[in-house]
Amino acid sequence: MKTALIAVSLMLSLASAGAMAKPGCLKGAAVGAVGGHVAGKHSVLGAAAGCAVGHHMAKKQERQQQQQAQAQANAQANAQAARTQQNAPRK
Repeated sequence: MKTALIAVSLMLSLASAGAMAKPGCLKGAAVGAVGGHVAGKHSVLGAAAGCAVGHHMAKKQERQQQQQAQAQANAQANAQAARTQQNAPRK
């Protein structure tokens, strides 16, 4: 019974929040629903909060990956410029 209640409340919260469009929301909602249930039968509230946190963390990780890719591209460009400068004929 409890498992069915958790599953139904999780599905309702996901449907109402438009979770399928937000990366990280599904995982966060699942964790939040379990945590909310354990904390006093607040599964839906936990799922909603978990969705928000999961989405935030996914966006944060995405920004970090973009920054790392940009830094790597800059390092490669600088290395190429240094090699070009070394191979240039000297007068």
